[in-house]
Amino acid sequence: MTVDQANNGRIDYIEFPATDVAKTKAFYERVFGWKFTDYGPDYTSFEDGRIAGGFTKEGKVVRGGPLVVLYASDLAATEKRVRDAGGTITKDAFPFPGGRWFHFADPSGNELAVWSEK
Repeated sequence: MTVDQANNGRIDYIEFPATDVAKTKAFYERVFGWKFTDYGPDYTSFEDGRIAGGFTKEGKVVRGGPLVVLYASDLAATEKRVRDAGGTITKDAFPFPGGRWFHFADPSGNELAVWSEK
C-alpha cells in the first residue's frame, strides 16, 4: 500500500484562525509542546507528533464549529497548564462514559477540548 493509499480519506491538516499568531503559538508550545514553523508574521504551521496544522490571521474565529479534542494522560495537569498559559476554561471537567474532559478557549478564542480516561 502506498502512502497516498494509506492516507486516503484521513484528516491530514487542520487550520485555525488566530487573532494573534505569536501569542497563540506560544500558548500551544507551553501547554502541549507543539513544534512550529513560521511562514511570515500571519501564519505558523504546527506539528503535534501525529497531525499537522496551522494558525492564520485569515478568517474569523467562530465558536460552535467542529470540536477538536486533544488527549492528555494527566487531565488536571493539562488544565493547569491551559490556565497558566492564558487559556480560558469554557466547560469545567466532567465525566463521560470513557473518562473525563474539559473545554478551553485559546488566546484567539478557538474552543477545543481535552480528554483522559482517568
